[in-house]
Amino acid sequence: MKEITRKLNGEIKRLTNETFKFDKRVEEGWFSAVYFLKTREIVEKYRPNNIVTMQFFQKEHAVLCGTDEVIALIRTFAKNAGDLELRSLEDGDKIKPFETVFTIKGRYEDFGYLEGVIDGIFARRTSVATNVYNVVKAARQSGVQKPVIFMGDRDDHFTQQAGDGYAAFIGGSKAQATHAMNEWWGKQGMGTMPHALIQLFRGDVVEATRAYKETYPEDELMALVDYNNDVITDSLKVAREFGTELKGVRIDTSRTMIDQFFCRNPEIMGSFDPRGANPTLLFALREALDHEGFKHVKIVATGGFNASRIKEYEEAGVPVDIYGVGGSLLKLHIGFTGDNVLLNGEHEAKAGRRYRDNPRLQIVE
Repeated sequence: MKEITRKLNGEIKRLTNETFKFDKRVEEGWFSAVYFLKTREIVEKYRPNNIVTMQFFQKEHAVLCGTDEVIALIRTFAKNAGDLELRSLEDGDKIKPFETVFTIKGRYEDFGYLEGVIDGIFARRTSVATNVYNVVKAARQSGVQKPVIFMGDRDDHFTQQAGDGYAAFIGGSKAQATHAMNEWWGKQGMGTMPHALIQLFRGDVVEATRAYKETYPEDELMALVDYNNDVITDSLKVAREFGTELKGVRIDTSRTMIDQFFCRNPEIMGSFDPRGANPTLLFALREALDHEGFKHVKIVATGGFNASRIKEYEEAGVPVDIYGVGGSLLKLHIGFTGDNVLLNGEHEAKAGRRYRDNPRLQIVE
């Protein structure tokens, strides 16, 4: 992963620089906390030309992401940016609580107002990368990695997709829902059919799948099978119709719904929760497909998955081949802090903070 990240660094810097240049409000301080702007003005008047070292850290075991964006931000908007000394870890590095991940050395009035913006970049990108990493790790059992599709397009503002998609890539997701999510790492979005397509065929999953196949003959054929809340029946319908051409079926049953399979077989109802794409339903689907000779058809499960739920499914041997995960990957739970810890090379920091050098940091050229 680190080798791939190094190859990507130049493209990320180019893209982020282009993005930042479109919004000069960053330079004007529009996105900086007002007290940073006031501090810059006071420092320029009373304490100019002092060299400070600012270091950034967080308090979790995490996967770092956002370093290239931060570098682009500083290079674009810091005054006298070429005079600043930047030291950084790399996107994709595993980091520990309180480990220094980035330092800036230079005149405070040249860059200090960017502190909160830098914290925010690190917080969002590292949270997403870490969330994805944990989900991908949960989906890896017995040395076999099951694909995880990043489906976060509907869970946040669309302007975040490119950066979030890159963070998801750093976390280990190589399949993503939109082209924008893939922009920073050079791929295209992937996906098959939504419920809307089946609706327009009046619930006829076979005809909707046929139309998809004829329109996109080069795609792997994947059918969405929960529209009628009868995933086994509809999975068998498309499998019988398309045979070896059908590569998979996707189950996206709402966690408020009980599939028709349980209504037909009330005797199997027990102490488990029968709602959504639950393990009992997925075991029954796998058995039904295998029984009719469709062992090649993969099962894709989406809707409400996170790392803990995937871990439970994997430990129970639930026959899911691919997971689609959305909203849980965008929960921001890792906050970063920037502290001034050295003043003209000497310790000077608020109580409880100190300079924490990190031999893993590399000089940014």
